[in-house]
Amino acid sequence: MSVPELFDTHCHIDDSRFDADREDLHARMAEAGVTRFAVIGTELASSRSAIDYARAHGGAVAAVGFYPGDADAFRGAEDLAALAEWAKEPEVRALGEIGLDYHWPDNPSRETQRRVLSEQLELAWELGLPCCFHVRDAHPDMIEVLRKHRTHLTGGIMHCFSGSWETAQEYLRLGYHISFAGPVTFRNARKLHETAAKCPAERILIETDSPYMAPEPVRGRRNEPTFVRHIAERIAELRGIPYGEAAALTTRNACRVYGLPFPE
Repeated sequence: MSVPELFDTHCHIDDSRFDADREDLHARMAEAGVTRFAVIGTELASSRSAIDYARAHGGAVAAVGFYPGDADAFRGAEDLAALAEWAKEPEVRALGEIGLDYHWPDNPSRETQRRVLSEQLELAWELGLPCCFHVRDAHPDMIEVLRKHRTHLTGGIMHCFSGSWETAQEYLRLGYHISFAGPVTFRNARKLHETAAKCPAERILIETDSPYMAPEPVRGRRNEPTFVRHIAERIAELRGIPYGEAAALTTRNACRVYGLPFPE
């Protein structure tokens, strides 16, 4: 019996923490059915790395952009021009991860984060690309920004969603997909459990955000794309559907967002 195909929609597999066992990791991914994955940039250097990694590995795509924690490093027109040029490369399927993060007190100012986000949203509109959004403790402002851009953006992903079902509905009304990472497997994550159970089937995605936030039952370890199967298993359990169905619907949704052909 074949292993259901899985798509990890958000990972940082080019991170140095994978250097020691990268070949073995890809073998484990293949064994687990993780045939497709998205490598995500957080600033200029990691965006270039994501493209190069995707080019070198079958089944991979890349996203390029400035994460809100790196907004102070953003140089405006110069960096936008670099992102626009790189977006011409076939591996680049989205801008990301971009967004707002008000959690950490040493992050760039909220004003800086919103400015950098808005400039990248304008670029996404010009390029016709979806976005991968990072949002932490900033959902009201994020929803306000996306409402202002709703007439010309091409959709995207609320990466590692952390909000309530009520918040998820706001993003769903704006046309975005909800991506679940390791926290949905945690026993006390009741709001995420409700959202995963109620989210429309055509809008659900799964991811690892590896090497961060490993799911149960491997919590506390370095995360890796192989572990996306635990998230798919939890989604299946919460929705009362077979694992193979959860794998298939999340893979098809990911292909749709990233503009890829569906698996046979």
